[in-house]
Amino acid sequence: MFRTALSRIFVLGLLCVFGLVFAQSVFALDGSRFTKYNIHTQGKNATAFKASYANYTDPGVGHVIVPAGTEIMITKSSRRGFVFTYDGGAKKVSFEFHDKRMEMGIDDYLELITSEQPVKNKFSAVDKKGVAEGKAYKGMTRKGVMVALGYPAVHKTPSLETDTWIYWANRFRTVAVDFDKQGKVSNVR
Repeated sequence: MFRTALSRIFVLGLLCVFGLVFAQSVFALDGSRFTKYNIHTQGKNATAFKASYANYTDPGVGHVIVPAGTEIMITKSSRRGFVFTYDGGAKKVSFEFHDKRMEMGIDDYLELITSEQPVKNKFSAVDKKGVAEGKAYKGMTRKGVMVALGYPAVHKTPSLETDTWIYWANRFRTVAVDFDKQGKVSNVR
């Protein structure tokens, strides 16, 4: 009887610990955040979209960009991704995430791609054009490319210091953005 009670207390304690861990891994469910970078999505209608840590920069029909600086509300989070709404909750994005490929947890990733306050960037004309269109152009800065295309997937671009960043255009094709010694785009291929 005593062992059974101890076992129940132990199991209850474990459940409480797991509950606290899970509660801490649900990021920013109690407030709004702002996107630091464009989020490339694809949708079959005007209110529900899918996005990915792979930043599909040209997924095809239904490609919609959630612009950098957009206020979002994260409504659900799990190990496999998160859901956020924007436009006052009128639009919903299901965002897939792969922690092993990104070599970080979802909370760290959300910290990378969102902020508590809108981010103000000073960009050149070519950076502004690329950010507005969600594309990389010759002459853009590294920061401009990241805001336009999103944070590069770590399994394709393990270091932001490399001369080439690889982005997924869609599930089957990649796009390489080459930088010169001054940190500006020299080629997009």
